[in-house]
Parts: sequence; structure tokens; C-alpha cells
Amino acid sequence: MAIREVLRMGHPVLRQVARPVERFGTPELARLLEDMRDTMAHEDGAGLAAPQIGESVRVVIFGVTANPRYPDAEEVPFTVLVNPVITPLSEEVEDGWEGCLSVPGLRGVVPRRTRIRYAGFDEAGRPLDRVATGFHARVVQHECDHLDGILYPMRMPDMSRFGFTDVLFPGLDAGPDD
Repeated sequence: MAIREVLRMGHPVLRQVARPVERFGTPELARLLEDMRDTMAHEDGAGLAAPQIGESVRVVIFGVTANPRYPDAEEVPFTVLVNPVITPLSEEVEDGWEGCLSVPGLRGVVPRRTRIRYAGFDEAGRPLDRVATGFHARVVQHECDHLDGILYPMRMPDMSRFGFTDVLFPGLDAGPDD
């Protein structure tokens, strides 16, 4: 078990396009995924991308059950997604508040597609192909952006809807990050 440091906005690894995973079922991939799970759980995150812990490879994990950071969010099944490809299934876009473990203490309104298909592989290299809507779709898009060097503030068209969580939402213990 290893809880890794989450890199913060400005770190060069977070601006890189991550390289694809070429081999599945390796001890290195298993260790990375264990570290990602431990780190995400420690931070109460909804997801985590490998670049956020300094590994520039196309791996994300996500999942939400009952979480105090997301009291109104629908459940998202825990997923390991390697070498993901996202396909929009609708032109419909919805604005929503986002936070990020790499942008601690801040939140902003980000437009995201409301219906997507995501495909890729699990940790063993088995194909994965799902359709997601709502919060599930938002989480997947947010995490996969990290693989292309994109942090959510880069997607914000209106910076007047960006600020510190404790100022925007007084009384909220912690903002929904990642």
C-alpha cells in the first residue's frame, strides 16, 4: 500500500500527453493501480489519473459510492480504464461544478458532454466499452483530460465561475475534487 503525492497544477507532468500502456498484467501496472487506489481513497476522490501521481501513462481510475464530498452524486462503478477513447454520443453539453485533487481548494463550472461512450481496457487487457451519462460521463471526461495534459480550468469559458471552495460554498467541509 502506498499513498502517493498528488501533483498540483503547474507541475510539468500534468501538462504532458501521457504515453499508451503497451503491456498488461505486469507487476509495474499492478503496483501503479494499487498506488492509485490507495491515493484516491486517502483523498476521498471520485477519480485519479496516473499523471496526477507522476506517472505519464494512459491510466485512470474512478468510482463513487456514498462519499461526503459528493452527497448528491449518483453512484459510478469503480473502474480501471487503460488507454481510453471517448466518443461523444450527443451534442448536448451541461455546465457543472468541478474540483480536482491537482487544483486543491478551488472549484469551477465546466461544460461537459452529457452522453459519451468510453472504451479501453481493464488492468488485464480485457476490452471495456460503456455508455455513460450525467455525473458518470463528467467524471470520465475529467479524468481522461488529465491524460492529454488538460486540467479543468483550461476548459472553463467563464472565469467568474471559478474560486475557492470555502468562499463559494461556505459550510461545505470539502469540495468535490476529481
